[in-house]
Amino acid sequence: MSLRVLAAMSGGVDSAVAAARAVDAGYDVTGVHLALSSNPKTFRSGARGCCTLEDSRDARRAADVIGIPFYIWDMAERFREDVVDDFVAEYAAGRTPNPCLRCNEKIKFAAVLDRAVALGFDAVVTGHHARLTDGMLRRSVDQGKDQSYVLAVLTSEQLSRAVFPLGDSTKEEVRAEAAQRDLAVADKPDSHDICFIADGDTRGFLNRELGTKTGDIVDGTTGEVVGSHEGAHQYTIGQRHGLGLTRPAADGKPRYVLSITPVDNTVTVGPRQALDVDVVHGDKPVWTQGRTIEGPFECEVQLRAHGECYPATVTVDGDTLTARLHGVASGVAAGQAMVVYRPDEEGDTVLASATISRTESLATSSA
Repeated sequence: MSLRVLAAMSGGVDSAVAAARAVDAGYDVTGVHLALSSNPKTFRSGARGCCTLEDSRDARRAADVIGIPFYIWDMAERFREDVVDDFVAEYAAGRTPNPCLRCNEKIKFAAVLDRAVALGFDAVVTGHHARLTDGMLRRSVDQGKDQSYVLAVLTSEQLSRAVFPLGDSTKEEVRAEAAQRDLAVADKPDSHDICFIADGDTRGFLNRELGTKTGDIVDGTTGEVVGSHEGAHQYTIGQRHGLGLTRPAADGKPRYVLSITPVDNTVTVGPRQALDVDVVHGDKPVWTQGRTIEGPFECEVQLRAHGECYPATVTVDGDTLTARLHGVASGVAAGQAMVVYRPDEEGDTVLASATISRTESLATSSA
């Protein structure tokens, strides 16, 4: 008997081709579109936003072409609680969250997978660009589209019920295949930015959610107040533009956001080199292969989505991972994920992820 799988279909090209490949592989496939907005717009705005009525119709049309049953599941309330509210709370606490990572963890591979298993399905198929071989999560062959970073929050049990059919293909190959299969979404733009902020105005969204509150912008070098803001939640670590400073730096060089303190609503700015760190701490590690690796061990760590990888030595102390970088990273923000990779012959393999809690600069402190 073939395995019964639930294909999550967003209405985009990746999930449509993933569902089609699952059928070709002999799975018994049912398509499902997740309605994540309680008040969806009719159409997308280019590559921004998702979960519109247009997206649900595109998903249904793709399911019809592929020849699989199709349903729409209303997950708007759960999405609001687990992803949107978490996003707002993290910014209010002075951290910089990754909502795509949280959506994979809480919605696609918790709420959806749990419901799928309860309904008798064996696994969930998605259009993520990542590989899953022998129970190990690896990068996609398309490095530019790789999504292993945002999947690194999944447990070994969740990965055992996941299917990623696109990991061995480039995005160009996926679009070409969609066209060959007569899928209307073959040339549909990818979604970018934060899906629930369709206009791309994150600052405006957070202002509506959290309100505005005037505070000081302080130069971390001199201690001087060099500007004011309407809410510390409007800023992220490493930000350079849109600071609204009233006094230039003495050396005339740009300033960057160094830290955000929600308690006193203060944003601290300073020179770019003050953003350099070489030690990163992460809490609540998830070991994607189901077992803790006793440290120290050598690896590479990625500190933001589509960001650079850094060679590092990782140590484990209970629920904390500490990565000592063999070099420096700049603008590392608390709230982002630290994903630990092991380079190998099969391609980079994900070992673990943890939520960045704080950073240090040993080079600076020992100077």
